[in-house]
Amino acid sequence: MRLFRSSEILGIAEEALTFAREASEDSHPDEYMGLLRGEDARKLDLDRKGTVITDVLVIPGTQSNPVSATVKTSMIPNDMRAAGSIHSHPNGVLRPSDADLATFGKGKVHIILGAPYGPDDWRAFDQEGKPRDLDVLDVDLPEDDFFDFTQADIDRELRDKEF
Repeated sequence: MRLFRSSEILGIAEEALTFAREASEDSHPDEYMGLLRGEDARKLDLDRKGTVITDVLVIPGTQSNPVSATVKTSMIPNDMRAAGSIHSHPNGVLRPSDADLATFGKGKVHIILGAPYGPDDWRAFDQEGKPRDLDVLDVDLPEDDFFDFTQADIDRELRDKEF
């Protein structure tokens, strides 16, 4: 396992973007909010150094209405694969608001999805709110288990633990 990855974001997996577009449409007319996680491009069989956004995390306790979405910061995982944020603008405006800019400091890329949430109804921005290119990549995502341990691991730990 490598401790450091290239910080360059190469793109977003088509499957992750589709998930966020569908979640935004389901949340409409309220805003949708999620956090982005990435994976090393080489783990996705890409012959390039960098990160591909592969996951959209839905944070428990997120509150939304037609003009904003608020994430409970205490529920955000401390994740080395964090890449940025994604949220919808039900009004269809594809540029960051002042409130958006205030939250863009964490992560390398921030995506805004606008109604009607079609394939071209989104834009990516950097930490300062400047538009940036972000390729949509057709990659096979790894089948990650939600937990990175098995029942056998639990049984072994319980067996080895002294009571």
